[in-house]
Amino acid sequence: MSTPAALSAVIPGFRRVTGRKMLPSAGGASFEAWTGGRQATSISTNDGADALPFQRWHRFKEAFSPELIEQAVQESPIPVRRLADPFGGSGTTALTCQFLGIEPVTIEVNPFLADLIAAKLATYHIPELLSALTRVARKATASHSRGAALIRSLPPTFVEPGVKDRWLFDLPVLIQIARLRAAVEEEANPAVLRLFRVLLGGLMVGFSNAAVSGKGRRYRTNWEERRVDPSCVLPTFADAVAAAIVEIGACATRAMREGKVLHGDSRKLLETVGKVDQITCSPPYPNSFDYTDVYNVELWMLGYLTSFDGNRELRQSTLSSHVQISRDFAEAPRCPRLDRTMRALRRAEETLWDPRIPAMVGAYFADLKGMLHTCAQLLPSKAQAWFVVGDSQYAGIHVQVAKILADLAPSAGLKVERTTPFRSMRVSPQQSGRHMLSEDLVVFSRP
Repeated sequence: MSTPAALSAVIPGFRRVTGRKMLPSAGGASFEAWTGGRQATSISTNDGADALPFQRWHRFKEAFSPELIEQAVQESPIPVRRLADPFGGSGTTALTCQFLGIEPVTIEVNPFLADLIAAKLATYHIPELLSALTRVARKATASHSRGAALIRSLPPTFVEPGVKDRWLFDLPVLIQIARLRAAVEEEANPAVLRLFRVLLGGLMVGFSNAAVSGKGRRYRTNWEERRVDPSCVLPTFADAVAAAIVEIGACATRAMREGKVLHGDSRKLLETVGKVDQITCSPPYPNSFDYTDVYNVELWMLGYLTSFDGNRELRQSTLSSHVQISRDFAEAPRCPRLDRTMRALRRAEETLWDPRIPAMVGAYFADLKGMLHTCAQLLPSKAQAWFVVGDSQYAGIHVQVAKILADLAPSAGLKVERTTPFRSMRVSPQQSGRHMLSEDLVVFSRP
């Protein structure tokens, strides 16, 4: 069996990661042990949740807290043994279900995030992980590859000298990443390979000249003078794997060891999951932001994307919440509130920054109404679906998502139990930047 001492011999500067000091709590099998009995700031956001075991594997802003899932299960009128989330994101729903003893079924369109969720849910043999880490470190250290295959597969903005004197990765850093990625890809155990790949993905932005800014990426301040040390790539990865191993070991006996992750378009896949006792999710908001944009670095650097056609196909598989690509938008469903909103958007079409926005908004509600109808088919009588949704605004026209969904629910076969405001969100800087948009929890039930 490999040891931290063996890893230190392979990786100069490797820092041994052992003991509970790496965890915010003792870990363990129960939900309370996993969360450390904390008091969540707000159940609508994951503020502070990235310090929990597994959640630190990749920074994820667009998520709700584990406590929201716990509350949904506790308040369910029927026992919850199987729960579905059609917009899996970072896997908060699925992971929480495991700690609560519930079988999770998750759908995620982003292939990197789908792998991240599956890696969190999987069962591992700790000695095998340690041996694999030693093996990967040795191969990456001994490699003389210059990363030519990876460089050829990347957009020109990724690789030094880049475009217009800007690039995401310095060439020496990219070479080290290519060596490490090649060593990881040689692992025979698919679960180990997937775990190492997503952990490398969680470090990728830190190795780059960019930083996460709101919903997108931006170049770091003075990035031209601040250069990443290529020699830090392998030790940083080894530390991340070692920390993950500590968390995996501490939480190895959680109540549910099963879980299903489906990768693809939730509008098509939701009907395939079978009967469930509850559905809890947060669909993308109709704010014309393509959430796959945030993960372009991971998607390209890890090989999930290898062509612009693949990027276009991925975007077409997302909910109709953005206009980043040309696509056929479904016709808006009919209800008085949405009809008024659509008329106002069409009147303002010439002032909108993209003339496709009215069609996008209409198609967004067509997509969600179709998913509500599928929810009604999957849920037994009295079961609930919890949706966290957010409003948007274009040219001063307020798109009231929670209220419109509540209007559409009866024709989709669901009853609205309640709508609870969570928090106020900012409109765009072009529209004052003030907190004017509502984020809400809508609880539906199957009559």
